[in-house]
Amino acid sequence: WLMSDNMHHQWLLLAACFWVIFMFMIASKFITLNFKDPDGYGAKQEPLILTAVTKVEEVHVPEEKHWPEEFQPTGKAFSGNLIRQPLVHMERLELLRNVCRDTALRNLSHTAVSKFVLDRIFVCDKHKILFCQTPKVGNTQWKKVLMVLNGAFSSIEEIPENIVHDHEKNGLPRLSSFSDSEIKQRLNLYFKFFIVRDPFERLISAFKDKFVHNPRFEPWYRHEIAPGIIRKYRKNRTETKGLQFEDFVRYLGDPNHRWLDLQFGDHIIHWVTYVELCAPCEITYSVIGHHETLEDDAPYILKAAGIDHLVSYPTIPPGITVYNKTKVEWYFSGISKRDIRRLYARFEGDFKLFGYREPDFLLN
Repeated sequence: WLMSDNMHHQWLLLAACFWVIFMFMIASKFITLNFKDPDGYGAKQEPLILTAVTKVEEVHVPEEKHWPEEFQPTGKAFSGNLIRQPLVHMERLELLRNVCRDTALRNLSHTAVSKFVLDRIFVCDKHKILFCQTPKVGNTQWKKVLMVLNGAFSSIEEIPENIVHDHEKNGLPRLSSFSDSEIKQRLNLYFKFFIVRDPFERLISAFKDKFVHNPRFEPWYRHEIAPGIIRKYRKNRTETKGLQFEDFVRYLGDPNHRWLDLQFGDHIIHWVTYVELCAPCEITYSVIGHHETLEDDAPYILKAAGIDHLVSYPTIPPGITVYNKTKVEWYFSGISKRDIRRLYARFEGDFKLFGYREPDFLLN
């Protein structure tokens, strides 16, 4: 009888052990995971607690497209936006290649990889990255990222604003400073990217920044460039106000604008086309980010370049990247269709290469 009772207790103990192991296996499904919040952008990263298994949104990927290996699903719970990002960027590059092959747009999509282009491309040898500067699309922040990666500063917060654009102090070498063989090697092997935004909205931003507000106090825009544009392109000679947006548009749309550009020098980079700045049909870029989707594109670029664990893109103020259709229409409302069409004709390559629609006020 005692032996039978002992066996009974042993069986109960064994069953209890199996029950504990079974419960532990279930609990492991709800384990706490730590990973970067893709919406943090420089803010302190906190652990994200998963209290239930997250359902990942299914995304249909056409059979002819392939996911880069580093972005294959890993079983972790990522947001739908992060899963779609590789496909979005592959489609952008495919559109770019197709437009580059369009012979009808060749004059608007192709340019020589000249010293002017090489001067726009900043180099981070330590992490094998090339960044082409396209002014008025948040380039200051990307320069800060590269300055940290190059070791000039230990964090973005430490970088003085007056140092960022001082190319003798910011520790950012230009691609033009290397030999021909070194340039070719970097163009072939390095991760390359740049950022674009709606071409007309970018021109409005350049006009406001250089001729209206001029926050960095760059007097040559108001005292040298503006008078030169006014003398050539202002219709009403009795008008004494400073440079108007209508004058600016007429100058940019003039097929013979280059004679003034030469006088203005490199200051014109703020309204030069993306084609002339970065030669996207001649240089095979890894990623092309869009200012309008920078909240998603910035972390994607950092991850694709393999530096997301080293630096974060600075926090983006809410709404700052959203395309403002009302603002664009207001600026162009008092300008003749002829002048707008001439402006569009110059920037048509930028619109087509990067998937921006022709403005509605040109279609009406």
